[in-house]
This record gives sequence, C-alpha cells and structure tokens, in this order.
Amino acid sequence: MRLYSLSVLYKGDPKVHLLKAAYDVSTFNFFQRSSVQEFMTFTSQLIAERSALGSRASVKEQEYLCHVYVRNDGLAGVVIADNEYPQRVCFTLLDKVLDEFSRQVSKMDWPSGSPATISYSALDGYLSKYQVRTP
Repeated sequence: MRLYSLSVLYKGDPKVHLLKAAYDVSTFNFFQRSSVQEFMTFTSQLIAERSALGSRASVKEQEYLCHVYVRNDGLAGVVIADNEYPQRVCFTLLDKVLDEFSRQVSKMDWPSGSPATISYSALDGYLSKYQVRTP
C-alpha cells in the first residue's frame, strides 16, 4: 500500500491551479521519476477541474486510485495512491490537510498562488507519515 502524491489545488475561474504538492516517486525507476511526477500533477489538476464544488470522489487512472475532495470555497486536495490503500484514510488525510492549509495560508493568496509562492511545508511530512511501510 503506497501513497504517491498529495496535492493542494485551487479551483478558480476558469482553471484549476496547483498551490502545493508532495510526491513519493522513490519506487519508480530513476529515469521515469520526472515523467511520473508530471503525470501525477496533470492528473490531479484534471480530476479537480472535473469535480464539482463540495464533492468527494475516487477515480481509477491506470494502476492508481485518485481521491479528490473539492471544498465549497474552491480549495481542493488530491491523493494518488495504489489500489490497496484504504479510501477512508485518504479522505481523512485530505480533510486534515485542507483544514490546516486554509488556516495557515491566506484565502487571498489562493487565486494567484503557485508552489513557489505558497509557504506551506507540511505536505512532505503528511505523505511520509501516512505511507504504509511494508516489512
């Protein structure tokens, strides 16, 4: 059971844009890592774009399950995990991350923010903490 990506996005008008993300691509071949990360960023944006405000969904994409939660205020979170990772845990993680993000990052920064301008460093820690280690 693995988590590969945890993203926070803003679903504004007309597009969705990435605010902050963390990735764990360590299980992939070194030469595949950047394209896998690009795929995850693109897929996260696409799924958030196609989801309605106030909705939660799980979408299968290739061998991954993408869990998305779009809040009514436009803040969205996407977790990309393997098929075995428990869905309930993913949505608990998304709730926690989006609540914390909205408390730490001003709502005025969401529409114009980008990974370079948003200072929120907890995603890597959450991705690591929620990773299920197999013995």
